[in-house]
Amino acid sequence: MNGIRRIDTCFAELKKKNRAAFIPFVMGGDPDFESSLELLQKLPDAGADLIEIGLPFSDPMADGPAVQASAIRALENGQNLHKALELVCKFRETNQATPLIGMGYFNPIYRYGAEKFIADALKAGLDGLIVVDCPPEVDEELCIPATKAGLAFIRLIAPTTNDERLPLLLKNASGFLYLVSIAGVTGTTAADPAAVSALLERVRKQTDLPVAVGFGVKTGPQAATLAKSADAIVIASVLLDIFSKKSADAGVLKQIVADYLKLSRDLSASIHQARDSKEERPAKLA
Repeated sequence: MNGIRRIDTCFAELKKKNRAAFIPFVMGGDPDFESSLELLQKLPDAGADLIEIGLPFSDPMADGPAVQASAIRALENGQNLHKALELVCKFRETNQATPLIGMGYFNPIYRYGAEKFIADALKAGLDGLIVVDCPPEVDEELCIPATKAGLAFIRLIAPTTNDERLPLLLKNASGFLYLVSIAGVTGTTAADPAAVSALLERVRKQTDLPVAVGFGVKTGPQAATLAKSADAIVIASVLLDIFSKKSADAGVLKQIVADYLKLSRDLSASIHQARDSKEERPAKLA
């Protein structure tokens, strides 16, 4: 089981438990290859239901300071798409259940070769893609070939997405939807629950795909509030801020990994405990 099926299975199991998913972000190659692999391997035990793995790019236009700094550190460490897929491969040696979502930009995939990348990504064990700069107008470049091969293509839905454009974004989407909770880049401001609620309600009128909320989620209480209605919560910047302590000293790297996993456990507990197991998911956020 891989690709879209692994994602669908994960969300189906979470729905039975009436629980939102915790999706942490790990930048491949940051703070180094071995540490990012360790994080991937240990995150499921720290509460991760799916994992978003960053495919570093030198000009990440949708990302805020924390993710940008993480991408730069990874690139300086020699990280590239080949090594990112190697990380996925090594993760799959011990974990066949947790979905992995690659998040990045089209330029490196274009240079790699889209057809070859799709084939290699599936072979490695990647399940889905979030490619920020691939709008639906160019779906034939990557989205359609990816989904035909079995690799989910996750669309970003922004607060500025109007009712006219929404169906175009949903048309070829698969796996789940990524609802951008703020108007801006990742990690710069906090999500407004009321605004997220309105956008969630609008999106759910047009699709049955699970909806994840990200870009502006920073604390456990905030994540718990959003998890009462969203199907998943994506958290990146507050976790990556820990990596700013990067040092060549092995002891510091060990502490970075430990701190990241501890915060992940705390955030996942907030998300997983947000709903009463006997209650239905509310139509709007509390």
